[in-house]
Amino acid sequence: MHYAIIAAGEGSRLVSEGMKLPKPLVQLNGKAMIDRLIQIFINNHASAVSIIINEQSGQLREHLASLNPAIPLNVVVKSTPSSMHSFRELSSFLLNDKFCLTTVDTVFREEEFARYINAFRENDEADGLMAVTSYIDDEKPLYVNVDNQLKITGFSSTPGSQYVSGGIYCLSPKVLPVLQQAVEQGMSRMRNFQQQMIESGFNLLAFPFAKIIDVDHIEDIKKAEEFILSVNG
Repeated sequence: MHYAIIAAGEGSRLVSEGMKLPKPLVQLNGKAMIDRLIQIFINNHASAVSIIINEQSGQLREHLASLNPAIPLNVVVKSTPSSMHSFRELSSFLLNDKFCLTTVDTVFREEEFARYINAFRENDEADGLMAVTSYIDDEKPLYVNVDNQLKITGFSSTPGSQYVSGGIYCLSPKVLPVLQQAVEQGMSRMRNFQQQMIESGFNLLAFPFAKIIDVDHIEDIKKAEEFILSVNG
């Protein structure tokens, strides 16, 4: 199974608060966020990991070049206007198999993630299995509407569901033409693409996580570190 990481953002909120490191290299209990993700992916049967970083990320590019993982690591260096455009830049690596895409700043329980990946690998009917959580940690959460079978019926920027998107997407490559169409139609946000998948008739299911934390501010680092330590014992 292929994995992909969107790490092309500027981390402007962290920078404005005094963070000197690029967001993907921010340390959580002594380990860079991007290294933590790569290791978790390897632990969950990754055949390759593809990453997009922006053109100003010289330090991050050098860091990734210094890694020597046991699997292929594809690095795309390109500044993009949005996470959806970053996804499109990675899509050429994702054509042949189910894949999991995540933003670099998601922090989750590794045991939950393993169950999530296994559920998607074993499901031959779902076109996508989207990580959701009832723990709201985003400043502008995307609410995910589901039926009683956890089939996703729509997305909304306003409250109306117990679940919000967790920023982790397991998808079939058959959805990629919808991504291209969304870009061509001038859409620019992942939430637009997700709604387009629903409107195109794809079968998307939700997989609830107890908690997913986004690292957007300095104060989120301590919160994420404490969460990881509580998970590990």
